[in-house]
Amino acid sequence: MFVLRFFCGKWCNPTTDEDLEPQGYHGVSAVNVGVTALAHDLFHFEITSQVPEGLSKNVVSSKKAQANWYRKLLEAWKAAKPPPKTPEEVARLVIETLKRHQKADVEGLLAFYGLPLPHTLVQLTAGAPTSLPAGVGYEFQTFPVDSSAIADGDGMTVYVSTTDPRESYCVPREVQVAAVQRSQARAEKNYTKADAIHEKIFESGYRVLDFQNNEEILARVYRIRLRGIDAPENAMPYGKEAKEELTKIVQGKCLRVLVYGEDQYGRCVADIYCDGKFVQELMLKKGFAWHYATYDQRPELARWENEARAARVGLWASLNPEKPWEWRRKNKKRGQKRIRRKDKSEGI
Repeated sequence: MFVLRFFCGKWCNPTTDEDLEPQGYHGVSAVNVGVTALAHDLFHFEITSQVPEGLSKNVVSSKKAQANWYRKLLEAWKAAKPPPKTPEEVARLVIETLKRHQKADVEGLLAFYGLPLPHTLVQLTAGAPTSLPAGVGYEFQTFPVDSSAIADGDGMTVYVSTTDPRESYCVPREVQVAAVQRSQARAEKNYTKADAIHEKIFESGYRVLDFQNNEEILARVYRIRLRGIDAPENAMPYGKEAKEELTKIVQGKCLRVLVYGEDQYGRCVADIYCDGKFVQELMLKKGFAWHYATYDQRPELARWENEARAARVGLWASLNPEKPWEWRRKNKKRGQKRIRRKDKSEGI
């Protein structure tokens, strides 16, 4: 009972609207809507023995059978050590608990809560390295990632505390002074001045993060490009889905970032680990990225892409998906042609 109360109490009643973005069921982060909804319904079932209204539209079995599922799921959830917290963990619990029941019922129940279906779940093989791999220049830990910081399926912006030993010694003096001046301006309620100072801080590659306890922390801003994969661009088919999948993986999580270098746009080319899971492996196995073999020849990346191809998941559900690097090259040429036509029309 405690576990379900924890879920319903902690997740159904966030302290402020800023705690969990974007908002969903009962003010919960959209990533965890299904987890919270199922926990809520199991808690309700324990008290009333009633299954949720509307479930019958998604499944084929009777209400009596549905009650049997919820009884089993309630027992399994209580017995789980630790209890499931992510959509993937909850989906696995449902699948394992109801493995003797009809496939249509299991998938219908998962779909009812927006949880991952069996064919979308992947078995991970790569854990976080215990020592720095060859080629890594440096590593850092990030603050929890905000969904608005995800650019696309292979890029994001992250923030690193300047109290980190690697960061602390290289913060420019003018940035340190500006951070103090901004804090003073906010204390005086001169928010216009504070915002102007913060803009200068941001232009220097830093940002002041404000926490609920009125604590202010100066953070370094890093733009990240996931090493070895290439996800569909946002304007491409499956581009939106790739961005959403990366958001699901990292939103609200602190990341371990292993930096190998910088690309031509000044982004850190890096391997990313989230809760000990290799993010590139997740994106490849779920079919939301290509192995970028031109820049990374690691055989495991090719193998993970081939697994997704064989399973026809993600973008591989399409017969002949366009490669993102070819799409970019094609659209770059189109852009150049438009510029030349515009110049000609203006007599340049």
